[in-house]
Amino acid sequence: MAAFCPLPVTQDLSTLRAKLQGLLRFLREALCISNAHTVDFYTESVWEQLIDLPPEKVLAVLRKSTEAAESRTPEARPLVEAERASGITDFPKIFCETSQKLLSVEAFALAAKYYSLQNLGICTPFAQLLVALRGNQTEKTGENVKPDEFMNLKKSHEVQAMSELISSIADYYGIKQVIDLGSGKGYLSSFLSLNYGLKVYGIDSSNINTHGAQERNRKLKKHWKSCHTQTKLDANGLALKMAKEKKMQDGIQCKADIEGVYNNSPTNQEMMSTSDFLPDFSVSLISNIRKQMENLHVYSHREENVCFENAFSLIDTLPLNAMEPASSSQMPKRKMSEANKGRRKTMSKSTESNIYSPLTSFITADSELHDIIKDLEDCLMVGLHTCGDLAPNTLRLFASKSEIKGVCSVGCCYHLLSEEFENPHKECTQEKWGFPMCHYLKEERWCCGRNARMSACLALERVAVGRGLPTESLFYRAVLQNIIKDCYGITKCDQHVGKIYSKSSSFLDYVRKSLKKLGLDESKLPEKLIMDYYEKYKPRMNELEAFNMLKVVLAPCIETLILLDRLCYLKEQILHGLHL
Repeated sequence: MAAFCPLPVTQDLSTLRAKLQGLLRFLREALCISNAHTVDFYTESVWEQLIDLPPEKVLAVLRKSTEAAESRTPEARPLVEAERASGITDFPKIFCETSQKLLSVEAFALAAKYYSLQNLGICTPFAQLLVALRGNQTEKTGENVKPDEFMNLKKSHEVQAMSELISSIADYYGIKQVIDLGSGKGYLSSFLSLNYGLKVYGIDSSNINTHGAQERNRKLKKHWKSCHTQTKLDANGLALKMAKEKKMQDGIQCKADIEGVYNNSPTNQEMMSTSDFLPDFSVSLISNIRKQMENLHVYSHREENVCFENAFSLIDTLPLNAMEPASSSQMPKRKMSEANKGRRKTMSKSTESNIYSPLTSFITADSELHDIIKDLEDCLMVGLHTCGDLAPNTLRLFASKSEIKGVCSVGCCYHLLSEEFENPHKECTQEKWGFPMCHYLKEERWCCGRNARMSACLALERVAVGRGLPTESLFYRAVLQNIIKDCYGITKCDQHVGKIYSKSSSFLDYVRKSLKKLGLDESKLPEKLIMDYYEKYKPRMNELEAFNMLKVVLAPCIETLILLDRLCYLKEQILHGLHL
C-alpha cells in the first residue's frame, strides 16, 4: 500500500445524531407535503388543506430561491451561526401550530436548504477526497478509452467520475479486486477493468442484463484490440518516419563523402565496403535505437509493454548485420519475431484477465460471496445506481464480510426501499429492511412513506436550470382523477394510466384514451362534460405547479434523511480501521 495523505474524518455518531434530530423536527411538519400525491390534488383539495398562501407568491419565492441555489442567502447566515452555537435552529414560524398549514414559504425554503447534505457539513467534496487519496501522485489516466464511445453523455459522466474515485480508493488500500453490485449492462465494470486494470466481478440479478453485458464485453474486447493495434501502428509509423528523414539526411552527406573520396583518392574506390552504401542503417541511427531501448525502464509497466512492442517491431525491419552485438549475444531476426510473438501473447492474456466477469445472482444482506466468487480476495464493493434495498444490503455486507475492505455505493430508486414501519398492522416475516437502518430511527419508529421517498429522487438543480416538472401532464392526470371520481364513483384506482399524455393530441383525447385503458366506458361522457372539467380547473393549474415546486425544494431533505440513516448505521457498527 502506497503512502498517501490521511483521509478526511467523518463526524462522530453523537454529532450525526444531533443533526438527524434537527432534520426530523423540520420533517415532522413538512413531510405531509412530500407524501401528498398529485393524482389526488383536486379530489382531496390538497392545496386548501396544506397551504395557506396564494400560489403566485409561492412560485415567486421558490423561483427566486432556485435561481440562487448555489449560493447561501444572507438570511441563512445568522440561522447557521445559531445552529452551531446552540444546536437548535431558531427558524421563524413555518407552519401554523393549529392548522399545520404552510405559513412562510421563505422560511420553508431556507430550512429545506439548510437541511441538505451540502449545508450540514457532513460531506467531503469530491475533489478534496481525490487529492487525499492520491497524495503527491499524479492523476491516473489509465488506457486510452473514451466512455462516451460506448454510452450516452450522462452515463459517461457518471462512469468516469465513479471509476476515478474507485480506482483511487483501490490504489490507496492496495486492492486489485472489485465487486460491482447491480452491474446491469456492465458500463462501470468494463470501464474499471479496461481503463484501470482492476479485476472486476459484475453481479446483477437479471439474466438478461448478464447476457447483454457478456455480448457488450465481447464487442469491447474487439474494440480494445483495435485501439492497441492503432496505437502500435501510430508509434511504428512515427519511428519509421524518423528513420526515413535520417536516411535522407545521411544520403546527402554520404553522397558528398563518396564524391570526395573519388575525387581525392581513386584507389580507395576499390576498397569501399557495401556497408558504406547503407545510410538507412547508419551507426548514428542504430545508436539512437539502442539508447531508446535502454531508456525503456523509465516507463510505467503499461507503457513499457507498448514501447517494447514498438521497439522490437522496428528492429525486425533491420537486416541481420545492422545491430552490433552489445552485452548479450546477437539475436537473429527469426528468433526476435518469435520473442515478439510471445510477448504479444502474454500481453493478450493479461488484457483478457482484466476484462470483467458478469455473474447472475440476487444479492441480499445474507448472501455468501464465496459461493458466488470462487477466488474472492480482499476487495472493494461498489455500485452505481444500487436500486432500492440493494444499497442498504451493500452496507450490511460491508459490515459483515471481512474480505470487503471498502464500499463505494451510489443508491437510487428510493421509492423501492422497503420500510419497516410503513404498514405497522400488516404481518410480515421480513427481518432486514431498507429503511430505517440505524438504531435511533428504529427507536423513533420513523416512516417516510412511498410518495416522500419517490419525491427524494427529484433534482432541484434540474428545476434551477429550467428543466421543471411536466406540469401539464400532471394537471391532466389530476383532472382525470376528478372525472373518474364524479362520473364513475371510483375514489381509489390501483391501475396506472402510463405514458398516454405523450400520445394524446388534446385533453379530450387524453381522457378518452385513459378511460379506455382503465377499462371504463368513455362513451358515456359527452365531449362538453369533459371540456367543462378542463375549463373549471385550468385557472388552478398554478396551484399544482406551486405545490410540485414545494416538493422539489423539500426533496434534498428526504434524501439527506435516508443517507444520514445509512451513515449512522455504519458508525454504529464500530468498524475500526476502516475509513467511512
